[in-house]
Amino acid sequence: MAPIDHAAVSTRAGYYLRKAGIDVPRPGSHTLRHTCVQRLVDADFGFKTIGDYVGHRNPASTQIYGKAAIEALRQVALGDGEEVL
Repeated sequence: MAPIDHAAVSTRAGYYLRKAGIDVPRPGSHTLRHTCVQRLVDADFGFKTIGDYVGHRNPASTQIYGKAAIEALRQVALGDGEEVL
């Protein structure tokens, strides 16, 4: 039996995300990967370590995740995001 490919993994991940009622723009394995990277960023892992872990060839691919905290900080600064803290 042949190993499953990335499309099969993404399809199954999307199926279970929808089944769990998780509404995301791109249901699939990318959502799980993004969540993993974001949690590593939130846990203060270095971008080089994270990039090596997920196989990013270009450091800029990992650094883009550092921008996610800006929106949370903006919400707090505007007084609309205290629950973010």
